[in-house]
Amino acid sequence: MEGVDASNLDLEKVGPQGNAAEVDGFRCSVDELVMKVDQLEQRVNEVEKFYLNTSIKQPNTSKNTSSGKHKDKEKHVPGFKKLQLEASRGEAAAAKRMQELMRQFGTILRQITQHKWAWPFMQPVDVEGLGLHDYYEIIDRPMDFSTIKNQMEARDGAGYKHVREIFADVRLVFKNAMKYNDEKSDVHRMAKTLLEKFEEKWLQLLPKVTEEVTITLDVSSLEKRREEEEAEVQLNMQLAQEAAHAKLARDLCNELYEADTHLEELREMVVTRCRKISIEEKRNLGIALTKLSPEDLSKALEIVAQNNPLFPASAEEVELDIDAQSELTLWRLKFFVKDALEVQGKSTSKGDNSNSVNPNISAASKRKKEICDALVKNAKKRNKKPSK
Repeated sequence: MEGVDASNLDLEKVGPQGNAAEVDGFRCSVDELVMKVDQLEQRVNEVEKFYLNTSIKQPNTSKNTSSGKHKDKEKHVPGFKKLQLEASRGEAAAAKRMQELMRQFGTILRQITQHKWAWPFMQPVDVEGLGLHDYYEIIDRPMDFSTIKNQMEARDGAGYKHVREIFADVRLVFKNAMKYNDEKSDVHRMAKTLLEKFEEKWLQLLPKVTEEVTITLDVSSLEKRREEEEAEVQLNMQLAQEAAHAKLARDLCNELYEADTHLEELREMVVTRCRKISIEEKRNLGIALTKLSPEDLSKALEIVAQNNPLFPASAEEVELDIDAQSELTLWRLKFFVKDALEVQGKSTSKGDNSNSVNPNISAASKRKKEICDALVKNAKKRNKKPSK
């Protein structure tokens, strides 16, 4: 859509045919149209900003943004908050049950460590003191009951997470002893006996451990379901936003078309109230066109082509007959040339001392010279016509 500028409709200079009321009416229409275009421009910028942000959007891990997203999800999906609450309760219940299992396992461990044969396994093996030079070649991961106890009492998530981890380390204590010591040695028989007693007591606790594993799987399934629900909500929100902005873009296109049509109608109405441009003004307009920069001259030719689709505005050689143009085209050219020359004059007065050369200037200047020659040629033809 062509920009709306009230100065392009200088209603007080177009002629005496319109009365003051009509002039005020036209001016009000122009002001309303300008305001409308400003509003449309703001809405267009919003749509452009949305699609730009969508195309370059990166995951945001900030706390506030995450919190805002969760609120939106809970608002759009009624079951989301319930799912989240169930998952939290499930995690808390699972942690409580695991603490109880570890307490019961601790009872079993105390019974084993208090056995009269448990003393060789209470502390780490004194490899140097006993001269066991090949110990680390045979045993990959040493283990003892003091190390297990320290791990069970560890805080801040550094200890055991599951009772099965403690079970594995207790078995490792006895397996290491049986692996390093000969079957006929006392340490080997002591380790084997204690391991059998330990596994017998473990079998009594195992059903509860197995049940906890099943419950944990159910909680994990619930957590996975919650994550899937969260991803689905996020996708639905994004699709809804895209659909809303697509509709807004369509509405804007229609409103821009209506505003453009209204502007064209307003121009035609103004021209019908205008006086006709005089022969002297046409002559001055032709001269003024030759003073335009190549870029402004191309714009002027585009104005001519708007009301004359057959006019070759982009041709290398253009012959422009001022007398053949409509009053609407002439008035638009008049105001455009006036504004362009004013801007051009201001730029020239500032003085451009730049020595940079644009490679397109020579071609544009050549085309301008050809068009100007054609305008002068037409002007000479008109001057040769006998005056009536």
